[in-house]
Amino acid sequence: MQSGTGIQELMAAETRASQIVAEARIGRGDRMKQAKVEAQELIDGYRGEKQEEFNNMALSKGGSEGSASAKLQAETNAEISQMQARFQSNAQKAVDVLLSKCCEVSLEVPTARVRSTQKEYGVVSVM
Repeated sequence: MQSGTGIQELMAAETRASQIVAEARIGRGDRMKQAKVEAQELIDGYRGEKQEEFNNMALSKGGSEGSASAKLQAETNAEISQMQARFQSNAQKAVDVLLSKCCEVSLEVPTARVRSTQKEYGVVSVM
């Protein structure tokens, strides 16, 4: 009976070992998640610092760059207005061209198509 209890002890030890390994894996995953959260907080803090430095530097440079930005924005808005005006003036023309192309239907059968159909059905052409 000694060998039966030894086998049972080995199986119990194996079960405990697998539980320990499973707990270790879970713990490792938790530690990895926590490390990721902490790293993201550190990155966000650094990004915030650098953004604040940049904003302060941009404000300290002041007027010249601010007016350049305003000028660029004004030019962009003017170009957008021009594009919208051209769109409004050309929209109907584009619709007319599309409709004319859709309504143009040629009822002629190309000769190559006629020949291929005749060849397919074994009809001898008398042209």
